[in-house]
Amino acid sequence: MKKSKNKCPFKWYFSEQYIATVSDGELRSIIDEPYRAAYRRYLYIISHTYEYKDRKRNSSRHKASYDVTYMAYDMAGYPSDEQKQLFAQTFGNCRFLWNRMLSDYKKGIHRTPAQYKADPEMSWLKLSDSLALANVQLDLESAMSDYRSGNKGKPKFKKKGLCRDSYKTNCQYQNGKATITLADNILHLPKAGDIRVKCHRNIKDDGILKNVTVSHEPDGRWMFSVVYEYKRTETPVKPGVAEFLETGCANGLKVLGLDMSLPHLYVDSDGNAPTYTLTGRNGSIVSFDKHYRKLEPRIRKAQRELSRTKKHSRNHEKQALKVAKLHAKAKHQRHDFLRQIASRLAREYDIIGIEDLDMRAIKRSLRFGKSVSDNGWGLFVTYLEEACQKTGCLLLWVDKWFPSSKTCSHCGHVHKELQLSDRTYICPVCGHMMDRDNNAAINIRDEVINILLQYHMSEPAA
Repeated sequence: MKKSKNKCPFKWYFSEQYIATVSDGELRSIIDEPYRAAYRRYLYIISHTYEYKDRKRNSSRHKASYDVTYMAYDMAGYPSDEQKQLFAQTFGNCRFLWNRMLSDYKKGIHRTPAQYKADPEMSWLKLSDSLALANVQLDLESAMSDYRSGNKGKPKFKKKGLCRDSYKTNCQYQNGKATITLADNILHLPKAGDIRVKCHRNIKDDGILKNVTVSHEPDGRWMFSVVYEYKRTETPVKPGVAEFLETGCANGLKVLGLDMSLPHLYVDSDGNAPTYTLTGRNGSIVSFDKHYRKLEPRIRKAQRELSRTKKHSRNHEKQALKVAKLHAKAKHQRHDFLRQIASRLAREYDIIGIEDLDMRAIKRSLRFGKSVSDNGWGLFVTYLEEACQKTGCLLLWVDKWFPSSKTCSHCGHVHKELQLSDRTYICPVCGHMMDRDNNAAINIRDEVINILLQYHMSEPAA
């Protein structure tokens, strides 16, 4: 999800209803400029409100509800050869319909999927799931709406082999029976029938199955994303945070500051790098690793062999599959580690502070593109937000212009001559010496505590 381009930069972080409770004038009177963005984000997290803006841009969107939440379960599937052929045909039909509708849209022609299927020259579209074709129309309308509003670029045509092979179908209830069911590791889809899937975790009860997205990964795996709808439940904040909100005493809080580090993902305010211990496996310790860099020699060799094969040949397809599997292995290892470490941090600490970094700018300006992508800091922050919302942990952002690396955590002096190549911080005033990343993490932790104290001082007395 991208940030909104509204004049108010913080509207993306929480609901419009909660924004109305705190005006800009009140912020100017009680909070200094460097703390306003972090203060608003803090208000968002403690309120546990989600952003549900009115996304009904056209007929393709329904108004979101504050009473429900959605959860997707990704699972691998094992379709038969006939089902694979049906899915491949559906992918092609959806891709064809997208291109045809986009072409007609540019000519001023607006037709529905049913009208296309009624054309004798395109009667073969009837072989696909009707809701899959209907979702193509909704996606195109949404893309055109985003383009007109300036949020995204102009929709483009899709080409086989370059675009993602996937389609989405919705669950309907006919005569009291659902068109899509999932029970005993068997997923039933319209047109396709029963498909054996592998559920890696238990599905929560009291959920309503809404839709399923079928996708074919480049490494050959078939994935099924099953979305359920649940009633929203408020997650209370942790006891230490609740006590601080009542008394203003921050002594009992477990606060952690994280400073992004390319070699180690991050360094926390305790001077530790991300690691966790596996239970039930002799207590083995898992530490952060550059998964792509580790597989890069094998990827380089496989891609060199791929370049020597004839395009569209059988050997070319087999070698391309080997390359895709290596890339997928690095991606899955990275995602698993980031989710594991994010959930553990959210369960252990009451408040976590991080910097509001622009990772895209770091990739371009400092030429750290491959290292930043392999680090996965942006994805880690996303996972950390999700884990904090589930556990009641507070996640606070420090302004990206806050001099966390140049400030001495011992005396507070700002060392403006510090260079990026200086990995050890040596204060020219007090002589304090410390690892650069550890010093920055301590400053982030202290800044988070200052934001909390300013919040409590500015809160009106009951």
